Amino acid sequence: MGAEHADAEGGDSDGDLAVRAERARAALVREIELSGAFDADPRWRDAFAAVPRHLFVPYYIVGVPGGYERLWGQDPDPRRRLRWLEGAYADQPLATRMRDGELISSSSQPSLMATMLVELGVEDGDRVLEVGAGTGYNAALLAHRLGPDAVTTVDLDPEITESARAHLAAAGYRAVVVTGDGARGCPERAPFDRIIVTCALRGVPFVWLEQCRPGARILAPLSTGIVVLTVRDAGFAQGRFLSTSAYFVALRGAGGGEAGSGWAGRLPRSLVRDEVFRFVLTLVGEYGGVDAREVLRVWEREGRPGRERFGVTLDRGRAYAWLDDPAGPHVWPLRGSA
Repeated sequence: MGAEHADAEGGDSDGDLAVRAERARAALVREIELSGAFDADPRWRDAFAAVPRHLFVPYYIVGVPGGYERLWGQDPDPRRRLRWLEGAYADQPLATRMRDGELISSSSQPSLMATMLVELGVEDGDRVLEVGAGTGYNAALLAHRLGPDAVTTVDLDPEITESARAHLAAAGYRAVVVTGDGARGCPERAPFDRIIVTCALRGVPFVWLEQCRPGARILAPLSTGIVVLTVRDAGFAQGRFLSTSAYFVALRGAGGGEAGSGWAGRLPRSLVRDEVFRFVLTLVGEYGGVDAREVLRVWEREGRPGRERFGVTLDRGRAYAWLDDPAGPHVWPLRGSA
């Protein structure tokens, strides 16, 4: 304890920082491992143990009373540098870029990233498209697992893609970083075996199916959940939601737009605060156009089902959400996919 305090008081060398980062990264990996996120595919543990997250978040923004505070790795105050490093390896999302008071880019919570990567189900030789480049950290994890030529990451904002390229280079990883509208995919790099989306959607673009090989998997945040779709062909994909909640920065571009909350004032506050019901209400009510009271009646009649009982079907230009069975009594057209 005394040595660490002395480092914080008197400054730290590059060697000290590297040692602290390695220890913090190992602690983060242990925390993710204890959560069970690696159980289905322990190979991802090696990726999280190897990729230095702090190089992908050279600065980030934290909320403080009355506003925001910026923590960065080159701060002249050693205490603040230590806070930055500790935060970089905390199992929490980090706001990395704001514009006009709006969050436009972040680094997701590492344990959620691990869950998503495991559920993506990659195999050696797979080609992966990531929609939403963020800091480049997720692309680095994928590149560590699959190799540099297998990973393409796309983002609409050139500032974001430029920084993602710089972070990847600093960490010694290579991925193809493309500036473009992720809602349109990346046809010049297709076909893909997997598509992973790291920004919130209002619907799944059908053009992604056209850029996938048969049997490909698409993992995407929708409402406040994550749907895992299996692609049969260029016109059909289907799958269920994971049980976990997920909150991401909204996709910008042709497939963007955030969920509103016009229904909130028409329901009891306790229900509006219920995380699972908010997921159902956004998916079925807002995206599906079903009256909020009818959504509530179905949800309560069916035993307040969780996310994992819901699914999505994309079929020849039409999208549907469903409960339990895509051919069952509870199927709702979705208006966000195109």
